Amino acid sequence: MTSQALRDALADRLKASGDLDEPEWERAARSVPREAFVSGGFLRPLPGTAPTLYEPIRPADDGWLEGVYSDDTLITQLDGHLRAVNLAAPRHGDPTSSSTLPSLVLRMWQQLGVTSGQRVLEIGTGTGYSTALACARLGSENVTSVEYDPENAEQAAAALKGLGYSPDLRVGDGLDAAVVDGDYDALIATCSVRYIPYAWLDQVPVGGTVLATIGGWMGAYGLVKLTVTGRGQATGQFLPGTTSFMIARPHSRPPRPPLVMLPGQTKLAEAQPAWMDDWTMRWVAQLAAPSAERLGGGDYQVLSDVSTGSQAWFSTDEDGRRLVTQRGPIALWDRVEDALGVWKRAGSRPQSAFGMTITPDAQWVWIGDEEGPTWRLPV
Repeated sequence: MTSQALRDALADRLKASGDLDEPEWERAARSVPREAFVSGGFLRPLPGTAPTLYEPIRPADDGWLEGVYSDDTLITQLDGHLRAVNLAAPRHGDPTSSSTLPSLVLRMWQQLGVTSGQRVLEIGTGTGYSTALACARLGSENVTSVEYDPENAEQAAAALKGLGYSPDLRVGDGLDAAVVDGDYDALIATCSVRYIPYAWLDQVPVGGTVLATIGGWMGAYGLVKLTVTGRGQATGQFLPGTTSFMIARPHSRPPRPPLVMLPGQTKLAEAQPAWMDDWTMRWVAQLAAPSAERLGGGDYQVLSDVSTGSQAWFSTDEDGRRLVTQRGPIALWDRVEDALGVWKRAGSRPQSAFGMTITPDAQWVWIGDEEGPTWRLPV
């Protein structure tokens, strides 16, 4: 199949699934060739490998173009510098850049609610595919996009120019007011953050929209749509569905020494560690312990608090019961169990029942309404 035929087939699938229901964005999806933004190849994870291996895939490989038009996230960079075009064999690494699955990109642009003539700021140019969709829908003159990685920015700029798009492209920290300074109707972030940078709220007027993913070091995420209500103030709801993005590099976990399990206090675990594999339960756990990293999964995992060195890990006694051992100034699993208890007493509601409020002094997430249970974010 040709590129256009594959593009049309993808758009048809997204229409049928409900991810693409606005005609203007449908036209953009049918007009922007995704392969122009991943022409150096992409990496895919090899199932069953631990740590994960990523296999380089190149345009000359069979099925490459069909893979580009799958509704999948295409990993384009590992460890901040490795690209598929430079690799001859599978490689371990941490994904640091990608072309997000088209259904999510298009769904988020539609959720942002921008219309013709409105100006938008995109945080995270990445490969430039999302930026191109915005240019096709809104006009290049109404799109500004910021990319942290200079190499990513250079490749995205070349691809956009090659297709005739000319947005305002900036290179730098998209969380920095000096880089994102401007006047926009809305802001959209294609990276996750641990809290909303106050510089973002300064970019849109009262009544303007900020759409961003709150994430953290446990690997939990929530997409929130905020309305700016004043200087350094906003409020909004988390949206349905599962949305995850690589965390903005300034919000990434700092380097830690090798993990060493030391003795601590052991007790019966009231909450089962495997519950953390559930999307919403892991989200609640991360709200309770926002500086903790989660390692492993299922019944055997470790929580390690980056800021204090506190730890929690699990074992099984002779009767098959789950035990948790905790050490350090923060009893991490106690915090998680308490938060899960609060969530269950509030009705075990889905993530779309959560909201977020920002004031100049604090940011917090709540259930139901601002009077419900709350957790402060690590601003």
